Amino acid sequence: MVSVNDLKKIYLLQNLPDHCYEKIAPFVRMETRAEKDTLFEEGQKADDFYMLAKGLVLLKVKPSEKLTISLGSIKPGYSLGWSSLIPGRVYTSSAICAEDCELLIISGRDFLTLFEGDHYMGYKVMSGVVRILNNRLERRTRQFKKTLERHIDLDSILD
Repeated sequence: MVSVNDLKKIYLLQNLPDHCYEKIAPFVRMETRAEKDTLFEEGQKADDFYMLAKGLVLLKVKPSEKLTISLGSIKPGYSLGWSSLIPGRVYTSSAICAEDCELLIISGRDFLTLFEGDHYMGYKVMSGVVRILNNRLERRTRQFKKTLERHIDLDSILD
């Protein structure tokens, strides 16, 4: 079983009251995955929310057969699989273990049920999600603008 201390190491969950960790812990399972294992693929139904305890995970998208884009890496303490927190969604990228990983995994449905039962917990976690996703969006917007400024011939890459 996952301990309260395991959950406290996850940035998204930091600063929650202890009773919140105690509510979350029974729903979280710990899994280990080997280097090169795929956690989920772009377009796959988003069921699980992942929190990385150990290892490194790479996020990638494949806009065409000729092109795979690395979106970045997830380090211990960070989370991925945000789409699982929106019912009916699919993952927007693929996640591949760059090294052996230890993951804390909770069903998106279970996480949302916990939020509905404890609105304070839901507010704290979801406001953290919004803050993290906003930072990622701003970073990707800067990257996109730099790409456009360099006048890369995108047509030749995407065809």
